[in-house]
Amino acid sequence: MQQKIIILDFGSQTTQLIGRRIREMDTFCEIFPYNKYPEDDSDVIGVILSGSPYSVHDSEAFKVDLSRFIGRLPVLGICYGAQFISNTLGGKVEKTNTREYGRAHLQSFDAECPLFKGFDKGSQVWMSHGDTITAIPEGFGCVASTADVEFAAYSNYVQASSLNVKPTFAVQFHPEVFHSTQGSLLLKNFVVDVCGSRKEWSAASFVETTVEELKKQLGNDRVILGLSGGVDSSVCAVLLNKAIGKNLICIFVDHGMLRKDEFGKVMDSYSSLGLNVIGVDASEKFFSDLAGVEDPEQKRKIIGRDFVEVFNAEAKKITDARWLAQGTIYPDRIESLNITGKVIKSHHNVGGLPEEMHLKLCEPLQWLFKDEVRRVGYQLGMPENLIKRHPFPGPGLAVRILGDITPEKVRILQEADNIFIEGLHSWKAEDGQPLYDHVWQAGAVLLSTVRSVGVMGDERTYENPVALRAVTSMDAMTADWAHLPYEFLAKVSNEIINKVKGVNRVCYDISSKPPATIEWE
Repeated sequence: MQQKIIILDFGSQTTQLIGRRIREMDTFCEIFPYNKYPEDDSDVIGVILSGSPYSVHDSEAFKVDLSRFIGRLPVLGICYGAQFISNTLGGKVEKTNTREYGRAHLQSFDAECPLFKGFDKGSQVWMSHGDTITAIPEGFGCVASTADVEFAAYSNYVQASSLNVKPTFAVQFHPEVFHSTQGSLLLKNFVVDVCGSRKEWSAASFVETTVEELKKQLGNDRVILGLSGGVDSSVCAVLLNKAIGKNLICIFVDHGMLRKDEFGKVMDSYSSLGLNVIGVDASEKFFSDLAGVEDPEQKRKIIGRDFVEVFNAEAKKITDARWLAQGTIYPDRIESLNITGKVIKSHHNVGGLPEEMHLKLCEPLQWLFKDEVRRVGYQLGMPENLIKRHPFPGPGLAVRILGDITPEKVRILQEADNIFIEGLHSWKAEDGQPLYDHVWQAGAVLLSTVRSVGVMGDERTYENPVALRAVTSMDAMTADWAHLPYEFLAKVSNEIINKVKGVNRVCYDISSKPPATIEWE
């Protein structure tokens, strides 16, 4: 039986980050809404309670029945989770005059506490809470303090040992974030040492078990997969191909708004992998239906509708297909549901299938985070140019062109974007690696609704600006603008203006997410 850590999500922005940290320890974990603790937890070795935007004193604050796992399984409460445990079991949580937010240092900690094994004195942690714990439940003891927070961490590990029950730990800081310098060590101490993880979750084990499961699930049935050229659908295709071979039929739709020469390059890559791919050039239909449309949401809806129509038309030609495969990954599923189960963000890989297709759904990557998908790709022997590809929006360059879409605008943006992306590949960072590998996502944006004055030679120009966007991120939930070298930006700007007719100004977007988003539309 595969071991599992359960994370109960109380609405924290960093819940996924907890999951990623645990997966990095080769341990499987699953994130559940706070009110969806599984009935059968026979494979669970530990439970983590996340942070929350609420105070435990709020009338709408999320609550869970702790008796279902406290004492029976090791438990770790983080921030709100720590305050909820204290407040529920007889401790005291009070509002403070000022919110405790930012870096703090552990002035003291219990070196005997399993959670702090290997910690350094003065270890930096990250606080983010408006309430604070002023008294802890009976049977618990303080195991760490900062200058301003007496109960930075508390536990009943001493009493639990004497009673032969599983211990509970609670921390008011966030060990999952980068600014808690030994946070990963704390999580490792909990997951591996306290919970007893055998560290069996790996790319190799995933490929082996998933291929066998797919063979059993699909048998000799035919499977249709929509390819996008991105890493998720590509890894999904190679994994399925390994399991069912020629019974997999892939469809790659070109809506005309891919990057320069991308359709042909990606088709060649898929051919070299031995995949059976049907390429469909539907650009004329998409451009026709998008003519004159400027509203970003409307553009997305038209592209989504047209894609389904084109895909379905091709899929219906495969009359003996029984399954539709998708490259849905774990964050897609988490982001599409909030902790009350209501849809807060639609995702193209999450939701129902067109009824007329009469196909069952197959999602072999549905438990993986993006970095795990890439590790699986390496395990499958896929080429780096597919595995390391930056995320690219489903609507393509349509959401990187402000205003209406025309083939000429797409051509201009393709040329500018190609210069930028190829430059990132060729320019070496200080560590000798391409700048491209240091960036989560990059691209150019055509401000076609704006004209700027320029001078070329002795002539005055009145053309469009292009904005370059490059961000660093772990999972795209938050992102910071990439601090690319000035010399690189100057070279790219000069090349775009000299080579791309219709552009006379290049800007660099230095906005972070939040408050901005990665894409402009």
